[in-house]
Amino acid sequence: MTAQMRPPTAACPGCIAAPATPVEDTPTEAKIAISLPTIHCQGCISTVERELSAHPGVHSARVNLTLKRAMIEADPDVTAADLVPVLEGAGYEAHELDAGSLSATQTDKAGRDLLMRLAVAGFASMNVMLLSVSVWSGATDATRDMFHWISAAITLPAIAFSAQPFFKSAWSALSVGRLNMDVPIVLAIVLALVTSLWETTLSGEHAYFDAALALTFFLLAGRYLDYRTRAVARSAAEELAALEVPRAILLTDAGEQEVAVATLQVGDLVLVRPGGRMPVDGEIVTGQSELDRSLLTGETLPVFAEPGITVSAGEVNLTGPLTIRATAVGEDTSLHRMADLVAIAESGRSRYTSLADSAAKLYAPGVHILSALSFVGWYIYSGDLRTALNIAAAVLIITCPCALGLAVPAVTTAASGRLFKKGMLIKHATALERLAQVDTVVFDKTGTLTAGTPDLTNLGDFSRADLEIALALAEASSHPLSQALTKAARDAGITPAAVQDIIEVPGYGTEGNVNGLRVRLGRAAWVGADQGAQTAAWLVVAGQVPQAFLYTDALRPGAEEAVRNLQQAGKDVLLISGDTTGAVEALANRLGITKWVAEALPQDKATRIQQLADKGHKVLMVGDGLNDTAALAAAHVSISPASALDAARVASDIVLLGQDLSPIADACDTAIRATKRIRENFRIATVYNVIAVPLAVMGLATPLIAALAMSSSSITVSLNALRLR
Repeated sequence: MTAQMRPPTAACPGCIAAPATPVEDTPTEAKIAISLPTIHCQGCISTVERELSAHPGVHSARVNLTLKRAMIEADPDVTAADLVPVLEGAGYEAHELDAGSLSATQTDKAGRDLLMRLAVAGFASMNVMLLSVSVWSGATDATRDMFHWISAAITLPAIAFSAQPFFKSAWSALSVGRLNMDVPIVLAIVLALVTSLWETTLSGEHAYFDAALALTFFLLAGRYLDYRTRAVARSAAEELAALEVPRAILLTDAGEQEVAVATLQVGDLVLVRPGGRMPVDGEIVTGQSELDRSLLTGETLPVFAEPGITVSAGEVNLTGPLTIRATAVGEDTSLHRMADLVAIAESGRSRYTSLADSAAKLYAPGVHILSALSFVGWYIYSGDLRTALNIAAAVLIITCPCALGLAVPAVTTAASGRLFKKGMLIKHATALERLAQVDTVVFDKTGTLTAGTPDLTNLGDFSRADLEIALALAEASSHPLSQALTKAARDAGITPAAVQDIIEVPGYGTEGNVNGLRVRLGRAAWVGADQGAQTAAWLVVAGQVPQAFLYTDALRPGAEEAVRNLQQAGKDVLLISGDTTGAVEALANRLGITKWVAEALPQDKATRIQQLADKGHKVLMVGDGLNDTAALAAAHVSISPASALDAARVASDIVLLGQDLSPIADACDTAIRATKRIRENFRIATVYNVIAVPLAVMGLATPLIAALAMSSSSITVSLNALRLR
């Protein structure tokens, strides 16, 4: 029997979650992590938590919608295999995550830390600004000095706490002999505090305590906006490692023994039950079944498995028990090598230089040189160190990159909000910049352009009697084609016939007796038919000609529109799939894609994308499977559907929240306009500096002028960013 879909692997013991390694010799509680890629709303959360909590032995169940993960605490004898049927019964797909392989990157500590520092800077800035208004209004002598000293008492501890991210970043850059945008920020803050304290002790007229706090507040706001545009940073390689099966059934002279996969050795015999994921690379010793390789290779057709066939870690055993002799374990398995490919590709992407970083390379040294020249010029002109230092501080403060700090995150936040309404979640800070440069789009096939589920196309060609027999046989099998036939027949109002002695023959199909006649539903060769080019399940009633139930892989909503709009926008569209040549060619012709590659292995996809990059192309990769993770990470920018596995979603820069693919073309257009707004913001910041810098150099930049200039430039940049909405 053949299939055009990725079967629901939620049922497999290798696709659910593992108890964490117990700390004590006698564990008192098991911690189980389950990935739930199909949850999407508060209703899903409530249903999953309610169903899990009702299971005997479960103490608590908490679902994180962002991570699409359930964390369960239960009695030590409760395992993930006990909980998966509960989730299946509730209609949710589930995959095993080894809790011990996941690092503690789930907390939002960095976001809370930035928000706390932003709040302190904002509160202190408002109070010091109130004191400064009194000074600007004409307070003099002892009254002015008192306001300045109170401002200093508020500003110094507030800056010491709130500006720590800038201090640490600047020190990291200077310690390796380079400059970044935080170096002039820190220098401006420190110089403003030093000169303000000096002026206050000398009963001077001007102090920049309010400017230093306002600068810190605006820049922290930009830093927090930048942080909020990304999802929690998690490594795709880490997720892949967590998907590896943590336990296996080892066959020994004493019988079956459940052991940790890490203890397996080459040559061990491992039992993989139906629905289980292969824990090792190996060779089938006994048993017959069918293998689902779609998550690793993209093949939609299950492969017939018998003794002598080689298997890879991560493949799913569908119908019959198999005994595997391990030929590669641990880091040597194909799944682990795929994780290595992802890690290498991720490190390559990190070399991308953002627009903000490019601006910083020019801006930081320019500001320092200008401030130093102002100091030297005024010291030579006036001979007054105090005057020269004040003017140098004023130059640094007024040129400090508030507008530049907001230029990118303000636009990114506005664009992310626009795309979120259209069903797309921007995960990476520079994703929009990279998406705007795309000239080539590469699509995966199964689960991406297609829904990954088989549709029965010729139900009307059969008599009701034959459909009743087929339904009875199909209901006795968990095979994807049987499930599709069952659904179609039930929807058509068909009831199953009275078929006796139904059995499932692993790897072949199901058979039984009707009034003494043998009936079969399964593979073409098994029923005596010739397999055609189209995916089919065959029904034969003794003495009759075999009849084929024909299936097609349904297109995702918006697939045709997305391909057409991308081509009209002048982008090259390619289809690269691990599926068979016939299936890939048929889909390419259906969608009007002229360039396609079939039967591509995971490393082939990543290599092809690297070859396109070497030729100067900026590639957008759209994929959903484990076999796509290396390609997603290697591409200039990448998109995966929310229904994709965790590893694919994490490797991508953008997540498509719905089923519809049509927003992809609109996202490319929005990215181009967002990049245009970012460049406009840089020009606004430049114009601001052209006007403000001469005032500072001439000694006319009082604290009031500095505050007005910084605020006006930051507000202008933010308003320009909001035009994207």
